[in-house]
Amino acid sequence: MSSDGEEPVKTICPYCGVGCGIKVREGEEPGDMQFMPWGDAPVNEGSICIKGGAATEVVDHEDRLTTPLVRENGEFREANWAEAYEYIVSEMERIRETHGPDGMGFFGSSKTMNEENYLIQKLARRYGTNQVDNCTRMCHASTVWALRTSLGAGAMTNSMQDLMEAADVFWIQGANPGEQHPIANSQYFRQAVLDGATVIQVDPHANKTTKSFQISETDRHMHLQNEPGTDIPLLNVVLSTILEHHEEHPEDGWIDEAFIAERTEGFEHLKETLADFDKEAAAETCGVPLEDIEAAARTYADAGNAAIFTGMGMSQHTCGVDNVQNEINLALVTGNLGRPGTGVNPLRGQNNVQGACDVGAMPNVLPGYQLVDDDEARRSVEDVWGFEVPDEPGLTNVEISHAAGDTVHGLYIMGENPVMSEPDGNRVEERIQELKFLCVQDIFMTETAKYADVILPATTWAERGGTVTNTDRRVQRMRPVHKVHESTRHDYEILCEVGSRLFDDEFDFSGPEEIFEELRQVCPDYHGITYDALGEEGIHWPCKEPGDEGDSFLYEEGFTTDSGLGRIEGVRHQPPKEVPDDEYPLILTTGRLEEHYNTGTMSRRSPTLKRQHPENFVDVHPDDAERYGIEDGDYVTISSRRGEITVKAQVTEAIKEGSIWTTPHFAAASANRLTNDVLDERAKIPEYKAAAAEIEVEVEPADEAPADD
Repeated sequence: MSSDGEEPVKTICPYCGVGCGIKVREGEEPGDMQFMPWGDAPVNEGSICIKGGAATEVVDHEDRLTTPLVRENGEFREANWAEAYEYIVSEMERIRETHGPDGMGFFGSSKTMNEENYLIQKLARRYGTNQVDNCTRMCHASTVWALRTSLGAGAMTNSMQDLMEAADVFWIQGANPGEQHPIANSQYFRQAVLDGATVIQVDPHANKTTKSFQISETDRHMHLQNEPGTDIPLLNVVLSTILEHHEEHPEDGWIDEAFIAERTEGFEHLKETLADFDKEAAAETCGVPLEDIEAAARTYADAGNAAIFTGMGMSQHTCGVDNVQNEINLALVTGNLGRPGTGVNPLRGQNNVQGACDVGAMPNVLPGYQLVDDDEARRSVEDVWGFEVPDEPGLTNVEISHAAGDTVHGLYIMGENPVMSEPDGNRVEERIQELKFLCVQDIFMTETAKYADVILPATTWAERGGTVTNTDRRVQRMRPVHKVHESTRHDYEILCEVGSRLFDDEFDFSGPEEIFEELRQVCPDYHGITYDALGEEGIHWPCKEPGDEGDSFLYEEGFTTDSGLGRIEGVRHQPPKEVPDDEYPLILTTGRLEEHYNTGTMSRRSPTLKRQHPENFVDVHPDDAERYGIEDGDYVTISSRRGEITVKAQVTEAIKEGSIWTTPHFAAASANRLTNDVLDERAKIPEYKAAAAEIEVEVEPADEAPADD
């Protein structure tokens, strides 16, 4: 737009993965950014949630980082850019010379563009390490693993549009679109429900999704309120019910025998796994009446088209891969894949968490999910890059944090806040301080940036251009309003400068479009996409060749696994690594709020978003509240084996007796001070959703840490 701010710019909301289009223009005062609806935006048609409408409030916030900072004698001092770059390059070279390239780690960001995540993973690999990761490790790494292994691609199988138009049943497990993806919930789910679709929700916590479909007030929709960590036995009850019914009534078609025979493998393994399965005992383990689970199975299996939606309530477990695999099993045995209105669909939490993975900001894959230990894939990328790529997967971000001060001595972080986002936050904070070098590239002084050796002030979402990829694989352009603070720099500019100083001309890009053109060469699913082709509508990947329109749903003709078949694999219940005991008799589980966003770096600085929830709270069942002497509104201390936080109690039947529920959004009172950092063996995702805990009433309320308020 022009500098006088007369014409609004069409861009994408920086919050959740729905990818809503909005308009932004500069106001009368310098730096004043104004939100405007984009009436014909392809995803949301002008609708926006509270976070999207408030997104401009942080662009010129008084807390913005505006000049590079370098730590000297334990204190930060202002520095110029040349000095900051020189410091970074010298430290990275020193660490590589002393400890080897695996002495460094790199964190990409789901809040930055595809182009910027592409650059940071290329920088890591040019440095000589595959130790690069992004926050999908903490939200959907297990989902990506299961979907890629069993179907072929680690992404939603369908688009929101075809799901709204064709699905008869929505099976929503471990996801809360009413709160976490409000526009998808109101514009897609609700419209489908008005047209006759049925919702089955599986979640330990009653929430805004429960309320939005009036599940408690109708026989049509269902909420199966299971105990935390019991998703596998619940789905095994569903699968067993479907198998038993098919044995007696094959004419009902609950199992798609032709689909199984022609397009899948592993069905016999599933039957063997369930051969001695005790549905009654499993239902008791879940804390859900058996007849309710059987009724839900009947509704799903009877549907013409049934779609599964999965979220972090499924993925954030040490059995996260198996949780999602069982959802895949359900879809495959009933033939609910490869056509509109069906599939297994992860609802991604950040505006570019899908894209950050697509472009290779992960330790085991190159752009396009090509495995780093696949010689042919690696050579195809090396031919474009002109340098060799390490052939062994690197550490994940949680593993990098575990190794800080041991085998990892330096860390480059772009737009992430691991002190708050990773589990066992107190220990993460300690480990971060053991690093010999920490560089943080961000827009605010985060809880992590406080421990940096150098801080680089980046531009916000409204000031830079590039592409992002939403939850249903739609690649869209973000367009910039001019910079608010001239001394800040775009993330891609910073990475290009660091890369060029380290490695000469391999990072000499003039802008995001030129970076995207190289990305297209090494990412098969993006190969046919150009900036011109994206226009204002965007394109769903895979888009293999120029001129392709992309695929709104996947697997119509076959799966993209090595065998070409969808993989069915029976799985058994695995309890959480921590279960209640005498010392910690409760199960703590966590979730997000509509008004806040992950570590709260942006949302806690927004007056609009802070108004509803200015501080953290915990949901406690009335029976537990009576046992502990807790009144609604009391301040309580929640403790686990890793730490404690003080929050306000909310006495409610939204959570089951024996469980408590809180959020990660609030600095010193973050749930992640308590959560368990044990990992899924394959996907390396932590078990955020189940930790043993205790609770007690506080005599005096503790003050919320002022760090980001």
